[in-house]
Amino acid sequence: MSTTDEIKAKIDIVDLVSEAGVKLRKAGRNYTGFCPFHDNKHTPAFVVWPESGTWRCFGQCNEGGDIFKFVMKREGIDFREALQKLAQRAGVQIQEFQHETPQVKEAHEHLRKLLEDALVFYRSHLFQNQDVLSYLREKRKLTDATIETFGLGYAPSGWDTALKHFTAKGYLQQDLIDAGLLTVRDSDGQSTKGDQRVYDRFRHRIMIPIRDENGRMTGFGARIVDPNDIPKFLNSPETPIFTKGHLLYGLDRARKPIRAADQAVIVEGYLDVIALHQAGYENVVSPMGTALTEEQLRLLKKFTRRIVLALDPDAAGQKAVLRGLDAARAAMDREGELGFDARGLLRNEARLQADLRVASMPDGLDPDELVARDPQEWKHLIEKAKPIVEHVLDTLVADRDVNDPKVKNQVAQQVLPLIADLPSAIERDTYRQMLARRLRVDERTLTGDPVQGPAFVRRKPRTAGSRSAAETPVAETVRPSQKIESYALGVLFRKPELCYRLDRLLEGSGLAALSPEDFEYTDHQLFFRVIRQSLEQVEADHHAYVTARIPEDLLGLAKDLLSQTEKLDPVDDRLLEELFRSVIKMRRLIVEANFNQLRFIMEDAQQEGDLRVKSYQEQALQYSRLRNNLDRALKSVNARK
Repeated sequence: MSTTDEIKAKIDIVDLVSEAGVKLRKAGRNYTGFCPFHDNKHTPAFVVWPESGTWRCFGQCNEGGDIFKFVMKREGIDFREALQKLAQRAGVQIQEFQHETPQVKEAHEHLRKLLEDALVFYRSHLFQNQDVLSYLREKRKLTDATIETFGLGYAPSGWDTALKHFTAKGYLQQDLIDAGLLTVRDSDGQSTKGDQRVYDRFRHRIMIPIRDENGRMTGFGARIVDPNDIPKFLNSPETPIFTKGHLLYGLDRARKPIRAADQAVIVEGYLDVIALHQAGYENVVSPMGTALTEEQLRLLKKFTRRIVLALDPDAAGQKAVLRGLDAARAAMDREGELGFDARGLLRNEARLQADLRVASMPDGLDPDELVARDPQEWKHLIEKAKPIVEHVLDTLVADRDVNDPKVKNQVAQQVLPLIADLPSAIERDTYRQMLARRLRVDERTLTGDPVQGPAFVRRKPRTAGSRSAAETPVAETVRPSQKIESYALGVLFRKPELCYRLDRLLEGSGLAALSPEDFEYTDHQLFFRVIRQSLEQVEADHHAYVTARIPEDLLGLAKDLLSQTEKLDPVDDRLLEELFRSVIKMRRLIVEANFNQLRFIMEDAQQEGDLRVKSYQEQALQYSRLRNNLDRALKSVNARK
């Protein structure tokens, strides 16, 4: 029995939910109540199933899961913290998460200590340079307290100032390279890991320390002082502790304000974040000049589902909308430019069940300039942030003659694919009506082409092998969904390269690509997420990468998955088709379960005369359509035999 199974066996989900202040009433073998995560005192749309140890809200949240997910959502913590909290309650001893071996952990701590020393080094040089200090104080309007709080510094102009300083303190040259403080180039001027030419990476730049969400040093962002220098911003290179796409600048300070405001705002620049925090808007972070990644959005999702993307009014903002609409281009990653990929954002919004909106800066101002002009103006701007589709539509029709039939056609061709990506039928209808009004055309002319059906409506995770507290270990059974998920996960663990082919096959059938939320169990989700990450490591041993980064509690699962998939079909095409069938079956099981649960809620709502009945009926219709789509996809692949 795994640690998570043992915890679930010892904690009654009904007791756990009741202790959180939810008044539950018995309804057959299940319990219902009002959802604790949103305001609704009309219909008890929150259901608890003690036999499976799960819960679900069929109202505004449309979320569900096991005891771990309940605690994570209730307290705004991640899986690791929830596991520790529930283990303590259950009296279960857990092994610490070991993403790193003791040796690797020690090496990473050594790099973080070096970066902390570098912070002090750069800070001391800042206060020796009155020109840079004056720039921060007068031009950027930063107070000394803010400069101190965010640890701003200055990298001197010399090519080896940092190198000499830190080697004199006993650090090895390789330490400085590993921490991203030195650059190494060969005789051709290309970056390399050799030792031909070594010099300071950061020179004559304002230094901005970058920490992870827990406040640990990971690297630096550096802004030019001389306007003739390029690039404008220079980040630390990818290091063992710095992966730009997995970090958000300012999150260590913003996490509590984000929870308090139940909203996160994403801006483009470091100094925008600092200026806004200084003005009292502390729920602001930055992706450090990259296109937003799913990992960054997941970081924010731990603290809120409401996210506003505040775009600068230059090419990284309004004009980027047009580039972002190119479906062949997944995202942009230009140094110093926040990419706006409308379609990618919408898909992440659906996958993460988040609420993403866009705010555009007025009068050609950047966020720090706007808040300096009028702090209240920033508040109003964020309050008026628009959903992505509406923002794109406004951008496309701005300053264009919408009476021109060709303009109407061009706008429709760009906006309709975005509308088709929306998972909610109500949202799709609403935006088609909005588009028709803006273009002054009959709505029926916009529905002549087939529109993609609703995105997959997923059920939230449980932990594999979960049981109710009433069951004994001897009575443990393997549910069909667990068996199918284990097979699919095992195949991908052995052959992770099939992920890409599977995604293409699913998308070719009009279905969403495989994601962690397709797996019903929490540990399967964690495992699959690491498999996905391993694919980004070009030269990595995938098995070694995965086993080094999963919690120790899941190492047994890794062995089981390998043993269950020892005899796979040697022909990848046949194996891919079998994997495709497994994913369809996984989704089919979840759809059926959600559909049955929703019928239960609908009956309750009808008896209470609740006006939400129509909304529930629409949800049921979406489930029915999705079930039909899955059946067609399965029939299509079976016909290939």
